Amino acid sequence: LQGRKLLNLTTSVNSKIQGSVRCPGDKSISQRVLMIGALMNQAMKIDGFLHGADPLSTMSSLNQIGAKITIGKDGLVYLNKRDRAFLDCKDSLDLGNSGTGLRLMLGLTSGIGLNLSFCGDKSLSKRPMGRAINPLVEMGANIESLNGKLPISLSSAKLQTKFTYELPVASAQVKSSILLAGLAAKAEIQVIEPIQTRDHTERMLKNFGAKIEITSKQNKNIINLSSSNFLQAKDYTVVGDISSASFLMVAALISHSEGLEIQNVGMNPSRTGVLQVLKKMGANIEIKNQRLESGEPCADLVVKKSKLKGVKLSGDIIPNIIDEIPILSIAAAFAEGETLICDAAELRVKESDRLQAVSDGFKKMGIIHKNLEDGMSISGNADSLSLKDSILIESHDDHRIAMSFLIAGLKCSKPITVKNCENILTSFPNFIELTSAIGYKLEK
Repeated sequence: LQGRKLLNLTTSVNSKIQGSVRCPGDKSISQRVLMIGALMNQAMKIDGFLHGADPLSTMSSLNQIGAKITIGKDGLVYLNKRDRAFLDCKDSLDLGNSGTGLRLMLGLTSGIGLNLSFCGDKSLSKRPMGRAINPLVEMGANIESLNGKLPISLSSAKLQTKFTYELPVASAQVKSSILLAGLAAKAEIQVIEPIQTRDHTERMLKNFGAKIEITSKQNKNIINLSSSNFLQAKDYTVVGDISSASFLMVAALISHSEGLEIQNVGMNPSRTGVLQVLKKMGANIEIKNQRLESGEPCADLVVKKSKLKGVKLSGDIIPNIIDEIPILSIAAAFAEGETLICDAAELRVKESDRLQAVSDGFKKMGIIHKNLEDGMSISGNADSLSLKDSILIESHDDHRIAMSFLIAGLKCSKPITVKNCENILTSFPNFIELTSAIGYKLEK
């Protein structure tokens, strides 16, 4: 789909989900390995890279400052050794729709000590970046922004050689931004997080030989990165994105599939909350062929016919499932009983206000729910949804909202049309092809 505009997509009815597919590469890992690989400045290749808009915008930005990253005819990504230091850049680095790319690039370029600026699309320009900017400024970075939002400019500055930061709110992106700044500046870093968040950065640094230790004290997670690191590049395989797999899992579950196998799914414990929730809802999901790929656990998942029930979701599980809540809301809408989601106010400052976006779609579909300040209550109905006519749902220019309501169409008696679906390219560029391969056709 790369390079084509999806525009509006319309679902088909009476589809049967079955078969076997390979999970697309993890977006977050794809972006991290580009940055760490570029910083190592040693030849390496990346297999399983997600060729979505977000990782590609990160790749382009790195090349703007002097990295030598190419995509081969074989689809593999090649990091080539550059013959000079990173460069200042007069043209803004355009991160498109990628909040991950922007936050992590802020840390990396602050640590390198560059003069440059960042921009992004309309959606990214509305997203608050203060939580990433503030600790970097405390480290000594010289950053100017528009009230914590894009456009953001960076002036060369020397960072502290030793820095400790306690995250006020759990955030894997902010943690990673600080670690990348410290790595680039050869500083000793300690990050304290209230609960453990996604640890892709820590695992990747360990995989390449960094001196990094993770401990726990008083229920807090403490990450210590040494100032003395020599990273050794080696070829890297990106595992599948469990967030992408979650759309396929819910598709199989709500359509009462006889069986769907999703291969090469990343099983990082800080990301598997969606599996815990679906199993709590009654999902029959078998985990097989567990293994390690480049320091990340992965496995194949077999989703079998199941009867779902409503659950309560709050507290420590929420940061682990924050990206999957839209598609879990669809699962809840077609489960028996009520589902209550709390402590998820962060969803209001994602690519869209995702709580409001889900609520807007539910209103169009006639699903009984309440939009709460920090979550939502959903009255589930295990039966298919009887619609008098086809309905039109707004994606709010958000890939996860678009895909969630396209999956919801599996349980509707009439087609659903979701508007402005080109945003799907940011994270799941072969979404149409994969859904078609398992029996669910989407029409432009």
